[in-house]
Amino acid sequence: MNILAKPTTLLNVDKAGPVFTTVTGNGWRQFAPGSNQYVFETYYDLAGMSMKEKTLFFDAALVQDLANPSHVGGAAGDGLQIVDIMTTTPLTDAMLSGFVVYGNTPQSAFPSFDQTVYARNQGFVVDLDFAASGYFNLLFSNQMGSLSPTATDRVYVYKYVVLGSAAAATSFTIFPSRFLLQAKAKEEPEFQYLMRLMRSYNLQNEPDVD
Repeated sequence: MNILAKPTTLLNVDKAGPVFTTVTGNGWRQFAPGSNQYVFETYYDLAGMSMKEKTLFFDAALVQDLANPSHVGGAAGDGLQIVDIMTTTPLTDAMLSGFVVYGNTPQSAFPSFDQTVYARNQGFVVDLDFAASGYFNLLFSNQMGSLSPTATDRVYVYKYVVLGSAAAATSFTIFPSRFLLQAKAKEEPEFQYLMRLMRSYNLQNEPDVD
């Protein structure tokens, strides 16, 4: 059994009026200049296992966080949303944006439940009693995912951040985190493995549905 880990880096964003600017964010990408949406993306490389014709079975998945997001100049009601995703198919920006509304339900163009190894949706808000602390308070944290085994070459990792466009805060900090997968590689009967391989290939090459 192996523990697979992928870290994310610190993201610091300044806000002037409605315009957001990345100050520090090695590995982070802003959706568009001035946008309030950011994503950190990487992947687990599983090509070695697929070359050995092994299937990866997941036992557990989680994300370790250093701290709640922080702010400068925030006021009660300021909010932000963070979505952590591990999936066997790559995601577009539109898929990430849609996830915060529809998740991976049939209403969305997001990959299916089986393809979503793990996902966590968190909302944070500045609380009136603790605004002076400089930290956002956790408002909700919901998880979904299948932990379905895969024969694909990659598991894609995304940390997607949506900052409050009307927030009073002039600076936001998203602290480093670590994605973890507990998994083991096993050999399956040849026919079963080939069927799983074909399904993984078909899922990765399905046309986008808008």
